[in-house]
Amino acid sequence: MHSSPSASPAGEKPEKKDSRWLVPGVCIFLAAIVWLVFGQTLHYEFFNLDDGLYVANNPVVLGGLSLKGIVWAFTHNVNVNWTPLTVISHMLDCQLYGLHAGGHHLTNLLLHAATAILLFLVLREMTGALWRSAFVAAVFAVHPLHVESVAWIAERRDVLSGLFFMLTLLFYAQYAEQSKVQGPRSKVFYGLTLLFFALGLMCKPMVVTLPFVLFLLDYWPLKRFTQSGGHLIPWRLIAEKLPLLALSGTACVATLFAQEEAFASLPLSVRIGNALVSYVAYLEQMIYPVGLAVYYPHPGNGLALWKIIAAFVLLLVISAGAVAARRKQPWFLIGWLWYLGMLVPVIGLIQVGLQARADRYTYLPQIGLYVLLTWAAVELCAGWRHRRAVLGGCAAIILVALIFCARVQTSYWRNSESLWTHTLACTPDNYIAHNNLGTDFFQKGSVDEAITHYQKALQIRPDSAEAHINLGSALLQKGSVDEAIAHYQKALQIRPDSAEAHNNLGSALLQKGSVDKAIAHYQKALQINPDYAEAHNNLGNALFQKGNLNEAITHYQKALQIKPDYAEAHINLGNALLQKGSVAEAITHYQKALQIKPDSPDVLNFLAWLLAACSDAHIRDGVQAVKYAERACELTHYGMTIFVGTLAAAYAEAGRFDDAITTAQQACALATAAGEQDLLEKNQKLLKLYRAHQPYHEAAEKVVPATP
Repeated sequence: MHSSPSASPAGEKPEKKDSRWLVPGVCIFLAAIVWLVFGQTLHYEFFNLDDGLYVANNPVVLGGLSLKGIVWAFTHNVNVNWTPLTVISHMLDCQLYGLHAGGHHLTNLLLHAATAILLFLVLREMTGALWRSAFVAAVFAVHPLHVESVAWIAERRDVLSGLFFMLTLLFYAQYAEQSKVQGPRSKVFYGLTLLFFALGLMCKPMVVTLPFVLFLLDYWPLKRFTQSGGHLIPWRLIAEKLPLLALSGTACVATLFAQEEAFASLPLSVRIGNALVSYVAYLEQMIYPVGLAVYYPHPGNGLALWKIIAAFVLLLVISAGAVAARRKQPWFLIGWLWYLGMLVPVIGLIQVGLQARADRYTYLPQIGLYVLLTWAAVELCAGWRHRRAVLGGCAAIILVALIFCARVQTSYWRNSESLWTHTLACTPDNYIAHNNLGTDFFQKGSVDEAITHYQKALQIRPDSAEAHINLGSALLQKGSVDEAIAHYQKALQIRPDSAEAHNNLGSALLQKGSVDKAIAHYQKALQINPDYAEAHNNLGNALFQKGNLNEAITHYQKALQIKPDYAEAHINLGNALLQKGSVAEAITHYQKALQIKPDSPDVLNFLAWLLAACSDAHIRDGVQAVKYAERACELTHYGMTIFVGTLAAAYAEAGRFDDAITTAQQACALATAAGEQDLLEKNQKLLKLYRAHQPYHEAAEKVVPATP
């Protein structure tokens, strides 16, 4: 369907005929402003909230695009969401970019740009109003509230479902035109409408309200509520929405099952109050988009009654005005209902999580408000002599302001530290922000800073099991084992079914030497989550300490089945196989660990020692042993007695005895300086062998490599 200027489908005064280059020019402009705002994200990192679950720490997704991965995407939930197409898109990104975050950000940027362009084309197609459609699409493209949806890799759900949302609208508009003559093409366009709606639902279930939006568009601008005789025919329009409603209903049921464990038990009155205030808060943020945060803590029953009443009155007054103006200004009613209706699934009446609201929830709903305000501005200025200049100037000022604010907001997303710091500046009593900022510090090795933020998180929310677990891990890292155990136990009092708390408590107990108690907690963790790779690995370590090699090997292997790129499990499995005398198999796993972590000094040393000193001549390889040992020494600046001693043994196996002698003397000097008497005596014995031009080979029954 192409609307001619002489007969606008909106029944409005037609704009001047578009020149041939104008529509492509607008599309290029939309792509350019999206790049201007979000191009900086190509240098940004993964964010430590959900990005790990969806991409960075998801072994199936990291495996790239495969038939097995696609089946997994359709049969598993990720972070209590069934979004198979979104997961598959992350798999494709990993196939193309690996773990280079910039590539993943680029995909989000391109999807958002395509959605903005499609929004322009759809509105122009339906209304015949080019400049108004262009302005709405431009505001959508660069509004700061949409930064969260584009700059957050895990929110691929928004930009991908938004693309399919726009494609659904596009084909529905074609169907609406063809249905006037009941041509055969109408069935094709209706089928495409169903298809793209289904695809959108598989990206993010929030688009379940799309049939409602289509019904609104039937009223305006498509004007399908009236026939030539002027009679209302909503029954036909409702009937054709039934297949779409069936898809929505199916998606709602699937979502309820997927998110059952994430439902927050808040009183209905609290949920309604927060919903009313959130509707108004989104209105305020649309007009004045400052102080935007990635997480807004839920106020619970702390909302003032006057705020709830004021929000209700404001929404009621606007709604009444929209209904009253429905005949002369139909865009008022349609834009307002688009906004109200699309937010229903995420406004908090069914509370999932403990956020009050979220910027990302406005991605599609606020399009209705953009349409409402844009069409209202044009009508307000209809009689003005210089209205084009005034409207054009105002539009330019608004877009420049939005671009500036959006660029600033996007800059906060460069890494986890900058984003959570900004979030705390906007919402000081935010335990989620303190907890995640603590995690960022912990991962960087700043344990004291991490502990400070975990403690602040617990001051705000003492019943946060996650903060207790994280604080316990930080304390364990500092050697405060008893304190760590206390926090893990508190976490289990709050969430007895926390596999992570059981696993971490097991690790603390193992560090104290309570092997049997540790095993019990690891087993409990695996009862709760049988696919917990870390718990399998840790249970293997505990069993290894007890001498149960076969059971330990079984759990290491299970850990690797779940998480094939788990370097620590490869190392531990190699150690267990080595104890059993399976040297060749052990070397295979050490080499796999080295592929995952190429600069691991311990693994390099293990391999170098085995290749230099193994009793089996078929395994020994002096040249390769030297390469591994030299790299281990380079990484530790030739300051570790063990590594330097291994390098000496490697030189001897390679026949480089002069180098072996010099290096063994260096190892003796390091051992003397460090007071390592056992290592000094061992290297002195080996030095005698090297001086006699003899390499060192361990006895057949002694195959354990030297370790720090």
